[in-house]
Amino acid sequence: MVSPFLFFADERMALAELTAACLDGILVALGEGFMPADAVESPWMRARSLRPLLGDRWAAVRASAAWIHGGQTVEPTRHHAQRVSAIRHIVRGTARAQYHEVRLGAADVVTVAGVHVTTPARTLIDLARSGDAAERAVACAWAAEEPRIAAAATLWLRAHPRFPYGRRAVDALRCAHGSAEPGDAAQHEARSSDMSHGHPGSPGTAIARAGADEDRVAPQEEVTR
Repeated sequence: MVSPFLFFADERMALAELTAACLDGILVALGEGFMPADAVESPWMRARSLRPLLGDRWAAVRASAAWIHGGQTVEPTRHHAQRVSAIRHIVRGTARAQYHEVRLGAADVVTVAGVHVTTPARTLIDLARSGDAAERAVACAWAAEEPRIAAAATLWLRAHPRFPYGRRAVDALRCAHGSAEPGDAAQHEARSSDMSHGHPGSPGTAIARAGADEDRVAPQEEVTR
């Protein structure tokens, strides 16, 4: 399907023409394509702009998915994709994309503009458990702005107590709700207080319970690599 608001090289115009239109202020770059400078950027537009990178086999994950969902405003320089198809594919990473072979579960994926994207909750979890401090910072900010997504992420972590680096994600989500910083000795007191006095349905209580569940299991190998 050709979008009237997205232009890809050699689809309707050559790359040289699209570049010239950008120089004239008519178009702006978006993902792997270009959009009119006066058009409204939306999740649909952002997702569709990554179609050339993802096709039907891959889903946008981590910062790429956060950008699509509106969890971060700046497009990643390098996108991350994870396999959704049943068949394994050997794909080498490029300057524009890194591909992860471990298959995503269907429940963790939604379709936006015909493009596979991890759900907001799973996206938040992947950012919160990342070894990259910048991605964890994005997770904290997003969780603080969208408590419903944070609550859904916390429930997911409680349902998957052995998820790799889940404790790191719990700590990041706890920080987003104003608790102690990860590694701070006070976080254990905060968790105990939340579990004893918090409201059963509150995000802070759910996050604390997820942390308690995570304490009882050992981390396994990271899923996305």
